Amino acid sequence: MRFSEFSLYLEKLEKTSSRIEITKILADLIKKAESSEIDKICYLVLGSLRPKYEGLVFNLAEKMVIESIAIAYDTQKEDVVSLFKEKGDLGDVALFLSGKKGVKGDLSVEKTYDLLVEIARDEGEGSQERKINKLSEILSSLGGDSAKFVIRIVLGKLRLGFSDKTILDALSWFESNDKSLKPLLEKAYSVLPDVGFLSLQVKKLGVKKASESISPKVGVPVLPMLAQRLKDTREMIEKMKKVAVEPKIDGLRVQIHLLKGKNGFVKAYTRNLNEVSWMFPELKKIGDSIKSQAVILDSEAVGVDEKRKKLADFQTTMTRRRKHEIETYSSSVPIKFFVFDILLDGNENLMNFPFDKRKERLKKVVFDSEVVKVVDYQETDSPDEIARLFKENIKKGFEGIMLKKIDSHYVPGRTGWRWVKMKEDEKSEGKLADTVDGVIMGYYLGKGKRTKFGVGGFLVGIVDKDKIKSLTKLGTGLTDDEFYLLKEKLKGLEVKEKPKEYEEVDKTLVPDFWVRPSLVVEIAADEVTKSPIHSSGYALRFPRLVRLREDKDAFSATNVSEIKNLSSLK
Repeated sequence: MRFSEFSLYLEKLEKTSSRIEITKILADLIKKAESSEIDKICYLVLGSLRPKYEGLVFNLAEKMVIESIAIAYDTQKEDVVSLFKEKGDLGDVALFLSGKKGVKGDLSVEKTYDLLVEIARDEGEGSQERKINKLSEILSSLGGDSAKFVIRIVLGKLRLGFSDKTILDALSWFESNDKSLKPLLEKAYSVLPDVGFLSLQVKKLGVKKASESISPKVGVPVLPMLAQRLKDTREMIEKMKKVAVEPKIDGLRVQIHLLKGKNGFVKAYTRNLNEVSWMFPELKKIGDSIKSQAVILDSEAVGVDEKRKKLADFQTTMTRRRKHEIETYSSSVPIKFFVFDILLDGNENLMNFPFDKRKERLKKVVFDSEVVKVVDYQETDSPDEIARLFKENIKKGFEGIMLKKIDSHYVPGRTGWRWVKMKEDEKSEGKLADTVDGVIMGYYLGKGKRTKFGVGGFLVGIVDKDKIKSLTKLGTGLTDDEFYLLKEKLKGLEVKEKPKEYEEVDKTLVPDFWVRPSLVVEIAADEVTKSPIHSSGYALRFPRLVRLREDKDAFSATNVSEIKNLSSLK
C-alpha cells in the first residue's frame, strides 16, 4: 500500500466520531493491507512504531521537526515558526508547504515505516542532526496529506480517538462482519498485548487459530489481573465462596520477567506495560532467589525503611522514578519485591491453573531473600474471619487485604468476582470505604488566590468501556506545590477540542482547557451520589486529592460499575 492511500484512511478516521464507523473503516484497511505490512499499519494508525512495552519513541522535539520541515521545503526556519503560530499544527504547516512547493512524491507504507524506525533507533553522538536530516528526506518524498500525518506521528499528536481495543473490534469485524470474535481477540491480547503481531497472525491464520497460538512469553508483559471493590464481607463470600486472604501492600505493581542462560535478562514492567527495569538495581540479585530458568512473576515493589524497620509508603517508593538519582535512592530506600503470583514457569503457562495451585508452584520456584518475599495467604469462607484478618493486617501496617477466589485462573483485567480489595475505612462516619482513581479530562483557570497557579480546579472522569465519563470537579486537597506540579504536567497534554474518548460533557462543566486522557489521580470522598449533570450518572461528595497515580493509565482507572459497587446506590 502506498502511504498516500494510507493517508486517505487516516483522513477518514480523523473526520469520524462514530465508534462503529471507525471500526468499519479500520476493518476495510485491514482487508486491503498485505500480510507483510499489516502489523506496521496497525502501529502507525495508533501513532506508534511498536507495542507500548518496547518503549520505542522518536525523541524529536518541536524545534527539531521545524528544522526538518525547513530543510525539506527549502524554507527559512523563521517562516516555518510563523506558520506554526498561525496554524497551531506542524502537520498542517507541512501540508501547506508541501502544496506550495508542489511535492508529488510517494512511498510505500513499509518503506516509510522502516525509515521512521531508523529515526527512532538512532542515538548517540550526532543523532539529533541525523534525525532531522532523515525526517526531512521522508518529507521530501511524500505529498501533502502524507507529510501532514507523518509529522503528527513523529510528534505523538496523531490522536484519532481510539486505542488498541478498537483495533481488536476491527479484526473481529474484518473476519465476521461483527464484534462476535472480540472475546477471543481480547483473551489473546491480554496475554500478548501487541496488536501488530496479533493482526499479522489473524491475517495468516484467522481469529480462532491465531488466538489459540498465543501464550505468555518472557519479555512480553501480560496485562495485569485487577481487583474489584466490595464493601460487605458477607457479599464477598456469597460471590466468591472460599477465598485466599493476603495483605494489601501499598507499593508499585511490578511484573518481573526473568530468563537465565547465555542470552538471559531480567526486566520489570508496570501495570501500564512500561518497562522500568532501570528503577530497580536490586533486580540484578533476583535470579539467586529463583530456581526456574524462566519465570513471569507478579509482585509489589516496596521501599524498605531500614531505620524504622518497616515498609515505606507509596510516595517514598515512587521516588525511584527520578532516573538521574536512582543510585542514591536505591541505597537510602532499598526495594523488596513482594511476589504474590506466578504466570509462567519454564515453558509452562500457569495462567489457567487455579489460584492455590499457582501459589504452590510459586513457593517451589521462589524463596525469600534480601530482595524477594513470597506473600503468604490464609483460606477462609467466613465473613467474620475476613473482618478479623482485615483488622489484623491494618494493625501490622498494611493498607488492607486482598481476597482471591481459591479456584480462580489468572484472568487479566477486572472480570467476575475473582479478586476483591478491602482497604481501611476513613475514620469519620459516612466516608467512602475506598478511594477512586479518576482521569483528569480538563482544567479550569484559577481565580482569586489560585490565579498564580494557572489552574483552579479539574474535571475528573471514570471509565465506561471505551469511553471516559465525567464524575466530579476537583479543587481541594492540593498543596500549592501540587497545583503547580499538576499545571506543569497538564500543559503538555492540552488539546484544542474535546478528545473523542470523552463522553459528552454538560455545558456547565466544560473546562477552560481540555487535556488528553493520560493523568490519573487518586481521590477520597465522603460518598457517591446520583447526578443528573455528570455523564457517568454519579458524583462525589466532598472529593479531595490523595495522590497522583503515574503508575496507571487512563483506562485502568475506576469504572462506572465499580463506583456503583462502592456506593450504596445499587
